Amino acid sequence: MSRLHKETHLVTRIGWLRGAVLGANDGIISTASLTLGVASAAVSRSDVLLTGIAGLVAGAMSMAAGEYVSVSSQSDTESWPRLFGQRPAGFKWIPAGLC
Repeated sequence: MSRLHKETHLVTRIGWLRGAVLGANDGIISTASLTLGVASAAVSRSDVLLTGIAGLVAGAMSMAAGEYVSVSSQSDTESWPRLFGQRPAGFKWIPAGLC
C-alpha cells in the first residue's frame, strides 16, 4: 500500500477568497463607521453620501495596493531559491535590530 497522498485539493488556490471576504468585511465596517460619524455631525444627505462614496473608493484603493504589495513580496520570496539557487557570495545574515 502506497502512503503517498494522490488527491489534489483546491485549498492552495483559494487564498483570493480569504482576501476578498476579509477585505469586504473591513470595507463594510470602515465605511459604515465613517458614514455614521459624518451623519452624526448633522450635515446634509448629499454630504453623507459623498463621504460614503469617497470612503469606499479610498478603502478599495488601499486594499488593492496592500494586496499587490503582499502578493508580490511573497512571490519574490518564493522565487529567490529558484532564481539564485543559494545565497549570493558574501551574503551575511544580520538579525533585524542589530543593523
